[in-house]
Amino acid sequence: MRVLFVCLGNICRSPSAEAVLRKMVSARGLTGEIEIDSAGTGGWHAGNAPDRRAVAEAERRGIMMSGRARQVTANDLRDFDLIIAMDEANRRDLIALATDDEVRAKIQLLREWDPEAMGHDRAVPDPYYGGDREFAEMFEIIDRSAEALVDDLAKRVADD
Repeated sequence: MRVLFVCLGNICRSPSAEAVLRKMVSARGLTGEIEIDSAGTGGWHAGNAPDRRAVAEAERRGIMMSGRARQVTANDLRDFDLIIAMDEANRRDLIALATDDEVRAKIQLLREWDPEAMGHDRAVPDPYYGGDREFAEMFEIIDRSAEALVDDLAKRVADD
């Protein structure tokens, strides 16, 4: 099972979700079963490390972040089993890149797994222009959503 998280620049939300899910997958002993990556719809941060504020919040939570930002590719849409956008704008951008309905069906929002998401509020807020509070809130949303996501992924892997 291959999972790709996608946000705008791949330095805050998507690498944070990647790191959180990677820790949860490891804790469940599913590392060999589930591959996790992240990318951005835009390429202006390509090659950059994750945002220092995201790294700091991750470290406070005992999560290690690594990797370099990259832009999502058409091959990603074909090769990953589940493509998880951080907000509706990213989802729309991914759908615009999709070549067929099979690819479009793989694209979902992270907060579809969030038990606290209300109504149409399905975005993981972008903390880039915020401070420590916004980064902590982002991680809380990702943690809640990833808990349910890892349960779903474990079931999918067991069914294969």
